[in-house]
Amino acid sequence: MNPVASAGAPMAAANLDEVRRQYRYWQMRILLATIAGYALFYFVRKNLSVAMPVMEHDLGISKKQLGLFLTLHGSLYGVARFANGILADRVNGRWFMVSGLCLCAAVNVLFGLSSSVLAFGILWMANGWFQGMGFPPCARLMTHWFPPKVLATKMSIWNSSHSIGAGLVVVLCGYLALRDWRLCFHVPAALAMLGAIGLALALRDTPESMGLPPVEGTHDSRFTAGEPLGRTLRSLVFSNRYIWLLSFANFFVYTVRYGILDWGPTFLKQSRHVELSKAGWMMAAFEASGIVGMLVSGWLTDRVFCGRGARACLVYMLLCMGSLLLFWRLPPGSTALSTVVLCTAGFFIYGPQCLIGIASANLATKRAAAAAAGLTGLFGYLSTIVSGVGVGMLVQQRGWNAGFLMFVVAALLGAILFACCWPAAAHGYGGRS
Repeated sequence: MNPVASAGAPMAAANLDEVRRQYRYWQMRILLATIAGYALFYFVRKNLSVAMPVMEHDLGISKKQLGLFLTLHGSLYGVARFANGILADRVNGRWFMVSGLCLCAAVNVLFGLSSSVLAFGILWMANGWFQGMGFPPCARLMTHWFPPKVLATKMSIWNSSHSIGAGLVVVLCGYLALRDWRLCFHVPAALAMLGAIGLALALRDTPESMGLPPVEGTHDSRFTAGEPLGRTLRSLVFSNRYIWLLSFANFFVYTVRYGILDWGPTFLKQSRHVELSKAGWMMAAFEASGIVGMLVSGWLTDRVFCGRGARACLVYMLLCMGSLLLFWRLPPGSTALSTVVLCTAGFFIYGPQCLIGIASANLATKRAAAAAAGLTGLFGYLSTIVSGVGVGMLVQQRGWNAGFLMFVVAALLGAILFACCWPAAAHGYGGRS
């Protein structure tokens, strides 16, 4: 792969080789640093999921209240991800990401020191907003450092950060919660602060900020450096029907993904009678299989579907729905088989979760990648109205079977929307949409 844009004056062969060498180094460094950094955002975000059963017992908090925490956090996170996406397209991605991780860590320390429902709600809402400073700078960095023809493959590798972070934190907190649920917030916060220092040292913003030329395939003569923000957003994001369809589909993808991730430990403990520490390992296996699913989905998108991520999403979502139906019908006590089927569902749900952001970023081009991914993220995290308080209320009134069936219906609706995106082009460079 030649990372250097073909436009511009010819370079001497030696100079061109040096540029390519620098590109290879910085691409690998940016990729690894953002994977580690975004995984740490999950350390100070998904820790609540494991602490919830113990908090429910120790503090007398109801499932409805716990679900409300998830809904308020997720909804505000979705708004923040969109708002910060617009901002991230125009600021230094390195310092934006570092600042967000530090603020999330600080909120987690305060959460672990609190005891009232009101304080929990306010602090977890604040955490939701600061969590919205994690993904947008990553979208900016990835679309500036990697060309669109390999972006699905590279971002599927980057997207493993979701599962790495969520998988590690549920295992860690599964043991911490046995001692004191407050450790589920203090220990991850300390790790996040250390990670923020590492990010500050490792990250850089764009190739141009390093004196390198832009990557190939990202030049678009329709826009100039001083293009007004409103016109850019209208042209590249809001007028693209496929970005809107992907956004609505993301609502249902995240209903499934966050519903299982947030309620999984509680469901396994209360419905399948699995010990909390074992439930943590089962959820970690769910996340690990999701990593494989993401990597395969990126490869399929670039090699089989010619960059058209929505087509791969349709296949994945249908297979996810089948896996969820099978898991729902399994009887209690079949822990090994339940783990296998849960992992299969994780494999297939993390494909669309990964590809929606990639597809929207490619359609919007690097000029509005973070904003487009933020819009799809907004719809994704508004799904916590269903996966958070919705599931909490439904389970409290109708039991776990009704709550889990909701995830099957969500997968079906998501698949229908992905089918509507079948004609979408691979990217929006050169005027294609």
